[in-house]
Amino acid sequence: MPIKIYQVLTKSSLRNFTYIIQCSKDHAYCLDPYDAEEVMDFIERKGLKLRGIINTHEHWDHTQGNAELVRATQCDVYAHENGKEHIPCITHAVNQGEKISLGEKAHLLVLDTPGHTMCHLSLLLINEEGEKEAIFTGDTLFNAGVGNCTNGGDPSILFETLRDQYLTLPDSIKIYPGHEYWENNLKFTLDREPGNLDAKEMIDQRSFQIDEKNYLVSTLGLEKKVNVFFRLSSDEVKAGLENSSDEKDCFLSLRERRNHW
Repeated sequence: MPIKIYQVLTKSSLRNFTYIIQCSKDHAYCLDPYDAEEVMDFIERKGLKLRGIINTHEHWDHTQGNAELVRATQCDVYAHENGKEHIPCITHAVNQGEKISLGEKAHLLVLDTPGHTMCHLSLLLINEEGEKEAIFTGDTLFNAGVGNCTNGGDPSILFETLRDQYLTLPDSIKIYPGHEYWENNLKFTLDREPGNLDAKEMIDQRSFQIDEKNYLVSTLGLEKKVNVFFRLSSDEVKAGLENSSDEKDCFLSLRERRNHW
């Protein structure tokens, strides 16, 4: 059966997304469980059993549901090998290039994507046809923005991760981030690039919001249009930055601006 992805906007004040990845008729993985009770209620309504938890990184709002879910289901927990001392209940420490099976052919390919923190994974969904269908980005890439680096990260490394791993993916790939930050991030894009008509149209028409709990699933192609951190060659973006001599310097200046915006 085709993989089903359920994007759950949690009750977190940080607007966390938790993901339920249904990989068979009755089994699923949970990615970044914020609220264990919410996850259990969801999978029970769907008639699913929890096969495993996957944590993109060690921050509490992405891991705090681990212990209760493990107690309730005895499921496995996958996380970055550098997160062993920080992430509860890890049973499988993984790193770049490893695969988490979702069936006979479909799988999640583990990417080592440091920057927001130094033990951060992203999960690339390879579907049954062998195509790169989606990526779960944690706090590396948001809709119209990128993660901060103030709690164990490094913006220079984040730039390299985005340049060398994310921007090499096909434009059609779907983006599933760790938080819902569409509106504020679009406003920052327009603050730095007022002439960005794509971002302006999105925010004027609120076309990023489907209803109260459901938001547009972006693609890499769309991010290249509305995410200021992917628009480093734009003269308008570079104008007024402390240092924009090359794309990396531009990125670092933007990330610093965003920290205080």
